[in-house]
Amino acid sequence: MKKGFTLIELLLVIGIIAILASIVIVAINPTKQLGDARDAQRRSDVNTVLNAVYQYAIDHNGNLPSCIDTEEKGVCTSGSDCAAYAAGDSGGPATGCNLDVLTGSYLVSIPVDPQGTPGTSVEYTGYNIARTAAGRVTVTAPEAEQTATISVTR
Repeated sequence: MKKGFTLIELLLVIGIIAILASIVIVAINPTKQLGDARDAQRRSDVNTVLNAVYQYAIDHNGNLPSCIDTEEKGVCTSGSDCAAYAAGDSGGPATGCNLDVLTGSYLVSIPVDPQGTPGTSVEYTGYNIARTAAGRVTVTAPEAEQTATISVTR
């Protein structure tokens, strides 16, 4: 008599392994984990931009970079002139704010949203900046996932 497994035994073991694997995948939920990781990066980037703006203001007698005003603007990548900025091209606000003055002394480069790279015609980073009437600066990440709202005001 030959020793070995029958077809039914093999199918039963494969079925049990498949059920266990699907339970583990549902428990881990990689899509949510990746979204949470990108949101954590966005929180870090928002704080980085805001810290750089305030370090600039400290070094320049309280003056913020000239493009930051009460109108919410999209932050443009370093090296772009923001001249062609338009909401239709980038998905951001109607105007852009070039924060090149922050690169070098305050930032190595302007942070870019982790969900993608900025477009070639409009160098929108995926972050917005505005100043309130009281002079407080707000940086937001409108592309946040997992229904998160990422916004820091100081």
